[in-house]
Amino acid sequence: MIQKAQFTLTGSDEKPLFGDYTFDSDQTILGTIIFVHGFKGFKDWGAHNKVAAWFAENGYRYVKFNLSHSGVTEQNPNDVTDMEAFASNTVSKELNDLDLLIDYVSKNFESPVILIGHSRGGGLSIIKAATDTRISKLITWSAIADFSSLWKKEQEEDWKETGTIYVENARTKEKMPLNSTLLEDFNEHKEEFNILAAAKRISIPWLILHGDDDVNVNFSVAQKLAQKQLKAKIQKIEGANHVYGASHPYHANELPAHLQEVVEKTLRFL
Repeated sequence: MIQKAQFTLTGSDEKPLFGDYTFDSDQTILGTIIFVHGFKGFKDWGAHNKVAAWFAENGYRYVKFNLSHSGVTEQNPNDVTDMEAFASNTVSKELNDLDLLIDYVSKNFESPVILIGHSRGGGLSIIKAATDTRISKLITWSAIADFSSLWKKEQEEDWKETGTIYVENARTKEKMPLNSTLLEDFNEHKEEFNILAAAKRISIPWLILHGDDDVNVNFSVAQKLAQKQLKAKIQKIEGANHVYGASHPYHANELPAHLQEVVEKTLRFL
């Protein structure tokens, strides 16, 4: 029987970190997957709940959570509405949140810990997997290879002067603020936050999945990551976009074809 449980942790800056885990109570759990969402993403975006149920049916406990500064609140779990939190997010805060999540999973569940990271969450997962011995396997979906790829270099001077730049929510067309603390944090920790350097240090099994029709993060980024870590397994998802055909909200009963291919390739790897 597929079951789902909720939990709340205290994340970065004492902000709540909302999470849930999905599992089949009739099966022996093969491992615990932690899913790390991307930039402007959240745990209940699109088909994420269907993906969680699919992995649970196949013997895994699937944990997903909202990064503390994702901008998603308890009152409105299906959209980014807390622009103050979103604006003040940094890579340091996200890595701290992920560490708290791995602590929680390691203390509560006796099973191997597997990381799946999408987009910016893929970058975070690579950094973490390079140093955290609690992680047994790594899977990245449409991962970035550089945190600074999320803004334009020519924006940096204005950003420092004005303190804020704006990114567009492609779905709502809303302008979403990013404080210059994000840039400052990145510049202060450039070496620590170097995803390609971390990729070189990955010593656990790693699967890189990426669509070749991804206009957000080009397929060549996946190739760069694979070139840094030759033991990693890279697989192209033919014709797939950045979110593998999903959208938000997602009402279909079945997963999109490309996302179904992604979960099946991931399961085979596991």
